[in-house]
Amino acid sequence: MSKRNFILLIIILVIVTTITLFYFYSNKQESSLPSSSGTNFLSEFFPFTDNTKKPPTDTENPIDISGYVPPTTEVVSVNKLKKVSNLPIAGYGVFMKEKFKDVSIVPVPPVIENPVEVTTKTVTKKPTPPQTEFVPALRYIEKATGNVYQTFADKIDERKITTTIIPQIYEASFGNKGESVIIRYLKEDTKTIETFVGSLPKEMLGGDTSEKSEITGSFLPENITDLSVSSDTLKIFYLFNLNNNAVGVMSDPLGAKKVQIFNHSFTEWLSAYPNNKIITLTTKPASSVGGYMYAIDPNRKDLVKVLSNINGLTTLTSPNSKLVLFADNTLSLKIFNTETKEYIQTGVKTMPEKCTWNTQNTVIYCAVPKTLENISYPESWYQGEVSFKDKIWKIDATNGSPTLLADLISISQGEEIDGIKLALDENENFLFFINKENSNLWELGLK
Repeated sequence: MSKRNFILLIIILVIVTTITLFYFYSNKQESSLPSSSGTNFLSEFFPFTDNTKKPPTDTENPIDISGYVPPTTEVVSVNKLKKVSNLPIAGYGVFMKEKFKDVSIVPVPPVIENPVEVTTKTVTKKPTPPQTEFVPALRYIEKATGNVYQTFADKIDERKITTTIIPQIYEASFGNKGESVIIRYLKEDTKTIETFVGSLPKEMLGGDTSEKSEITGSFLPENITDLSVSSDTLKIFYLFNLNNNAVGVMSDPLGAKKVQIFNHSFTEWLSAYPNNKIITLTTKPASSVGGYMYAIDPNRKDLVKVLSNINGLTTLTSPNSKLVLFADNTLSLKIFNTETKEYIQTGVKTMPEKCTWNTQNTVIYCAVPKTLENISYPESWYQGEVSFKDKIWKIDATNGSPTLLADLISISQGEEIDGIKLALDENENFLFFINKENSNLWELGLK
C-alpha cells in the first residue's frame, strides 16, 4: 500500500470513529429522559431527595417530536414593569375584585330656551347607582409581620387589610379566591413547622375592611412537608410524615372536609394541584439522582407514573393536565404530552419553578436566566450558590417556539431579578412574580 493511500485510510478511520462516538453519546443523553405559586417552604430547608427509599419504577421513554431549532434573533415588545411592593413578601394571590368605575365628570351648562322668562322647576329623579367593574387584584403577606396587603393590578395602591402579627413567615398562599390565607412558619423554640389557615376580614365595596381586621382560623397538623392549592383556590393538598410514611390529605382551604388520598413509604415529594381531577407528585430533585413524577386522581386515589429516571427532574403541569413542562439537570426545558407520550424541545434553559401556564394550556411564560454557570442544577440555585439575571420569555406550547418579551434588568432601573412564583391574571393582561433575591413583588404588563 502506498504511503498516500495509507494516510487516506487513517483519515477515513478517524472520521468514522468520531461519528460513531458522537451517535453513541447522543443516544446515551436521550436515554436519561423518562424510560415540568415557586419553591415551596420545606424545600428551602430540605429541597433534595435523600434517596433512602425508592419510588415505584418502570415507564416508557417519551419520543422527541419537535425537530425545533430555537431562533437566534430576539423579538422584544414594549412592556410595562412595576414594583408592586417594596416589602419582602412570603406569597401572594391573584383574584378578580369588584370596584367602582372611574368616571370623568364633565360639567354641562344649563340650556335656556327663552332668555326673557326663566322658570325654575323641581324634578325628583332616582339617583343612578355608580357603575362597577371586576379587575385583577393582588393580596400578599409581609414576611416580617404577617400583615396582609392588597392592591389593584392596574393602579398600584398598597393597603394593609389585617393587623394580626405572625412574625418570620416563610411561605404563604391564598385560597377561596383571595378570601382565606395559608401561613407557614418555623416555631423557633421547637423547630416545628406550623401551618395556620384563616379567613380574611370581609370588605365593603368602595371602602376598607370592616372593623374586625384580624385573621381568624386554626392550625393544620404540625410539620407538614409540602402544601399546594388547587387552581380554582377552593381546595388544598398537603403532605406530612406518619410512622415513616408520607400521608397526603385533601381539604378545603380552611382545613375542613379532610380526606386522606395518599400513603407511601417514600417521603421526599413536591406536590402540585393543576385541577380538581389531578394532583401531581414529583420526587425532590438532585442533579445526580433520577427523578420521578406521578399523578393522583383524588376520587380513585390511584398513583400513575408520568415521568421517570430523569436526573434533576422538576415539573409544572398544565391546567388541563395533558401537558407537563419539565427540565433535567441541564435545565433544558421540554413539554411532555401525557396522551401521546411524546415531548418537544423549547430551546429554553430554565426551571419549571420559574414558569406559569395560561388557562388555555397554549402558552407558557418563563423567567429565563441570561447566562448559566457550569455547576450542578437545580441544587446550586436552591441553596443560593448561584443567582440568575432573568429575561421573560413566552413559549408556544403547541410547538415549543419561544418569543422574548422583556429583559428585566433593562426595564427595572438596574435591579437584578431572579423570578419565581410566576402567575397570570384571569385575562392574561399581567404577569406577576417575586424576585428571589429580596422577595419583592413585581408585575409586567402584557397588553
